[in-house]
Amino acid sequence: MSKQQNLAANIKLGEAVASGDFSIFDQVFASDVVDHDPAPDQGSGPEGFKTFFTMMRTAFPDLNVSVDHLTQTETDIAMAYTIHGTHKGIFAGIAPTGETIAARGMQIARFENGQIVERWGSSDVLGILTTLGAKVG
Repeated sequence: MSKQQNLAANIKLGEAVASGDFSIFDQVFASDVVDHDPAPDQGSGPEGFKTFFTMMRTAFPDLNVSVDHLTQTETDIAMAYTIHGTHKGIFAGIAPTGETIAARGMQIARFENGQIVERWGSSDVLGILTTLGAKVG
């Protein structure tokens, strides 16, 4: 697949996160996708991503991702991003605060046939928890 097709899949992923239409994950992620950095309680495959982002959109219904930097090879896309959202549901046991988050993260995705087959990533969960008033440390 071409770089353009991989980029189109990556854009669809961001649109799915923003819209909450996680059925798109079945198109974007290979059924046997490997997530090297899964969230706690995240299952495998596209269903695991659906579970995780359902939890995120429940906690932050206006969740959105903005891409801060993106670089691409024939098979990989690496990006730095910021997630934004308003805390209106329970997150990590924290009742809604109404606080707005802006947390940075990074992801590297390897593509085959226009789908993500492998993913590495990290987000600033500590920053989110601190913004929401959690006692950390």
